Amino acid sequence: MDHPNPSDVSANQLWHLGARVECKQKSTVSACEVAKFWSKFVIFSISTSAAAMDHPRPCGCKGRRTCLSCEKDFEIERVDFLKLFKDCEAYSFCPRCNKIYPGWDTAKVMAEHDQSHGGDPGEDYPGVYIDLDFLSESEEAELMKGIDEMPWDMSQSGRRKQNFGPKTNFKKTKIRAGNFDGFPKFSECVQRKFDQVPLMRGFQSIEQCSLEYTPERGASIDPHIDDCWIWGERIVTVNFLSDSVLTMSRYRKEDGKNRYNLDFVDRYRDKLISDLVDEAAMDRFDDRIVRIPMPRRSLLILYGPPRYQWEHSVLREDIVDRRVCLAYREFTPMYLEDGSEYNKSEEIFRLAKNFWNHSEVYSSS
Repeated sequence: MDHPNPSDVSANQLWHLGARVECKQKSTVSACEVAKFWSKFVIFSISTSAAAMDHPRPCGCKGRRTCLSCEKDFEIERVDFLKLFKDCEAYSFCPRCNKIYPGWDTAKVMAEHDQSHGGDPGEDYPGVYIDLDFLSESEEAELMKGIDEMPWDMSQSGRRKQNFGPKTNFKKTKIRAGNFDGFPKFSECVQRKFDQVPLMRGFQSIEQCSLEYTPERGASIDPHIDDCWIWGERIVTVNFLSDSVLTMSRYRKEDGKNRYNLDFVDRYRDKLISDLVDEAAMDRFDDRIVRIPMPRRSLLILYGPPRYQWEHSVLREDIVDRRVCLAYREFTPMYLEDGSEYNKSEEIFRLAKNFWNHSEVYSSS
């Protein structure tokens, strides 16, 4: 079949193009598989050249990442992940029984826990830990005070960020300390509270990132897996100000090749907290998404299969009020004290023990 130039077709045409290609390859095709195919295409119908999209726009977005501002200013047609995921079978994770149940609405599924989920035994979905009461109201208020006393940087997809960590080049797999000098003192209490969580035993924070999502900017984050060359198994998020949801979709290789530096996982697979799932067992998730609640003041940890075999995203539609989170990362085993690359990370570990007074560095806004 002839393939049109992606810059000459609409998003709707690309959807049908994706469906035709998938149907040519298989007798049956799942909605999620078509969705993944469709999302690979360049979907921008804009007045500027495609090359211009590779550079940061005034809002902070670049490439296929968009927010409400640049979608309006540059007439960009974004991937509607809500529509794509709604065509899949949705399950929601209940943090009280650590199982998944049919349903899109995580709040509804959580509320059904008191009625034993109507007798539904649920399904196992290992690799998710949620502490619903990780922070108190006073701790949240004090942390937010410190966060908002520091400047924000614009980020992609309508987010703002404050990043404290080493300088990384994921493509060249190179790391250096850069301007990293530890973390703001007011956030030290969070890392100390990690010591009370058995799953966090041995976790050494080497990156802390504040991320802000607001509905006014159409903030979101597209489906992705955090880099696997440098960031370790535990993906840690502490949530503030409002409830939200993490949407999980099964990851598949593209043209037989891995993304996200996933090939590095083979170097430390024997050190993982949780075994990964074989491909045959993953096949039952071909046409499913899993919704994980991120309640206000909760702690969320992803590890094992959800870390490496699922992409995670935050949908624009799941941001209904201002949401801020603190995201924490650890090094892969190669960069730990007994790892082969420790000589490249030793200085960063030393800097990560430093907590500085933000009021002496930044002026209060």
